[in-house]
Amino acid sequence: MASRRRSSGRAGGPIRPREVTPTPVAVLSTATGARLDLVGGADRETSVTGVTLRAQEVAPGDLFAALPGAATHGARFADQAVAAGATVILTDPAGRAELARVLPPETAVAVLVHPAPRTILGNVSARVYGNPSQRLKLIGITGTSGKTTTSYLVEAALLAAGHSVGLIGTVETRVNGVAQPSTLTTPEAPTLQALLAAMLEDGVDVVVMEVSSHALALGRVDGAHFAIGAFTNLSQDHLDFHSTMRAYFDAKAQLFVPSSPTHAVRAVVCVDDEWGRRMAELARRPGEAAHLQPITVSTGPTPAHWHAGESHLAADGTSKTPFTEPDGDHELLIPLPGRYNVANGLLAVAVAHAAGVSISTALDAVASVSVPGRLQRIDLGQPFLALVDYAHKPGAVQAVLATLREQTTGRVAVVLGAGGDRDTSKRPLMGDAAARGAELVIVTDDNPRTEDPAAIRSEVLAGARSVADSDRPAGAEPVREVGDRAAAIIEAIGWARPGDIVLVAGKGHEAGQEIDGVKHPFDDREVVAEALASVTGPPAPDAPAPGATTEGDR
Repeated sequence: MASRRRSSGRAGGPIRPREVTPTPVAVLSTATGARLDLVGGADRETSVTGVTLRAQEVAPGDLFAALPGAATHGARFADQAVAAGATVILTDPAGRAELARVLPPETAVAVLVHPAPRTILGNVSARVYGNPSQRLKLIGITGTSGKTTTSYLVEAALLAAGHSVGLIGTVETRVNGVAQPSTLTTPEAPTLQALLAAMLEDGVDVVVMEVSSHALALGRVDGAHFAIGAFTNLSQDHLDFHSTMRAYFDAKAQLFVPSSPTHAVRAVVCVDDEWGRRMAELARRPGEAAHLQPITVSTGPTPAHWHAGESHLAADGTSKTPFTEPDGDHELLIPLPGRYNVANGLLAVAVAHAAGVSISTALDAVASVSVPGRLQRIDLGQPFLALVDYAHKPGAVQAVLATLREQTTGRVAVVLGAGGDRDTSKRPLMGDAAARGAELVIVTDDNPRTEDPAAIRSEVLAGARSVADSDRPAGAEPVREVGDRAAAIIEAIGWARPGDIVLVAGKGHEAGQEIDGVKHPFDDREVVAEALASVTGPPAPDAPAPGATTEGDR
């Protein structure tokens, strides 16, 4: 069934379902324990047909969630929301006091007051949109790296099996093949529940979504009912938000721990690292049926239900890997290099099988999947390999460089930086990983956001330059600093000789660069293609476009 784009009625607004059964505000009050205050002519039967966190996206009949923020309180925008047609406001006691100051005297609106409104927003949103995840199969994929690739592989397997599939992730959201850009790996609860309802309305029966640690910690997936939850791995990232690796792990674990309200009915867990083995233990349900116990996946020495043998990498980067599962032996063919992508592929097939797809169908489907900005090859006929990847964590940089090293007898160059306003402790570690894996390291700007770009670069450079020459590849050159990202890419392309590999890491599929709070158009794939054209001349008429071939993930 073809999908139509729908929005709140505001330009650029999120997708919503066409039809929503009104929910009386009294029902929401009873269901959540929120106090109901009736202002002006509002009454207990005042109905809600939508939910939003943004006053500028309010449509008539909406509940406006006026939540406290880091800089200001959402209640300060309540007059705009009511003027746009909001019938109900959800807020906390501080927000309720603010409403008395900002709302005109003649306002008629129902107000739900809760001491922690964010904790009930997911369930409120799900209730308003008819609990859509209870009427489709929702598959959540979490972990530090590999979420995007695994999601695309699972989607491909489900489509091959004849399902109507929705995809929600970092790169894009697809509703029966109609795509729109994503700004968050996991949308806020009102957007997510509206999107699930819209997908359901269009005949989607399975949704695959990336689930970030932020989403789990901040309640964005509260009210979602996951049929299957999958775990890829855990490595250092987001410690600016979670503070410790344990807190980061605990956030992810909410998708698997049986006592969590967001736990999945079935769990599929990669146990290649210590965190995965811990997650599999937490997901166990003593005394319950075997079919509800976690399914484990391994590409290493750890025993598991699904276990990969030794991989064989072809010259074109295609990997063939024999594996065993409880009912037999098979071979995984995946067009993505790296043992970590074998883990992503095997996990995806196990997830698809848990969702009812035959193993043979899943294997055929994943054999030709491409993923935007994940080891994406930019080929204008040059005699060396140029790749763009999303690796922006120490473990990811290390893994992708190790994979590329296996593929070439030439030299490797990497262009990378680190994002501003994010975990600062990983910056020197990224530089360290780059210096150990590449003959040429060019440290440049990523998305500085509101930080001083030079200060960010200095932290990455410190890690790179701390690596002893004896720990770097033979013939490694001094680490370079080129702040302008385009200039850095041009310099790396100009350095390459036949048989070399140039990797531009960190931004992958992103089409912008955020500097001092302003997002400027910038796509690594386009810049690499332009740099290559200056070396090789324009591409041949039948050469692939910069976004045409996508391979791999961290």
